[in-house]
Amino acid sequence: MSFLDDLRNLDRHNVGGWPKSVKVFFATIIVVLILFFGWYLQISGQQEELENLRRKEVTLKKDFSDKQAKVVNLEAYRKQLDDMKEMLQTMLRQLPSKTEMPDLLNDISDAALGAGIETQLFQPGAEVMKDFYAEKPIQLKMLGTYHQFGNFISSVAALPRVVILTMHDVSLRPAAPAQGAPAKGVGPEQLMLEGTVKTYRYLDDEEAAAVQRAAEAAKPGAKAPAKPAAKPAAGEH
Repeated sequence: MSFLDDLRNLDRHNVGGWPKSVKVFFATIIVVLILFFGWYLQISGQQEELENLRRKEVTLKKDFSDKQAKVVNLEAYRKQLDDMKEMLQTMLRQLPSKTEMPDLLNDISDAALGAGIETQLFQPGAEVMKDFYAEKPIQLKMLGTYHQFGNFISSVAALPRVVILTMHDVSLRPAAPAQGAPAKGVGPEQLMLEGTVKTYRYLDDEEAAAVQRAAEAAKPGAKAPAKPAAKPAAGEH
């Protein structure tokens, strides 16, 4: 009797009486199903986890290579940072100092006068302290021609000290006489420069330290500096 005939004549109520070939066939199917579901439930998840770990390994190796390269060049980076700090200090020292600022303002005013510009307002304001420099706002109102303003800028650029002027809310428009006033001195080429410019100076070490202390004190949670104890009055015990 063939294997197919054995399958057709199986007695489901007498499994023990099945032919050996049929028992082996069904036992093989059961083992295959067990292995398949075991792989599906356990091994497939572990394989996915393994793939994630492999990708993480690639990322960690790249991070390690990048950090290793930085460590190898750490001294070079430090030297480069020191050179940049030194260059910054050199550039800052080229700006006017606190004692030179009054002379600088006079030089700027004289440069406008020398260029033939009529200065109607030149009013320096209070300094504003920044991290490592101070800015000085100046209210301006000047009357002159296009070429006179060009000569003024050239004169300021030629000053011995590095002078930085930045313009804020500045308008340059054709000048016009006040309503009802004669047009004397106001020609068609006359321009009115009006607004605020800012010039800058560097902070000395004491000023920079004071700015740093003020910034630290302004941070949230910073403790206020302790006040010195009051000395007892004379004769008080």
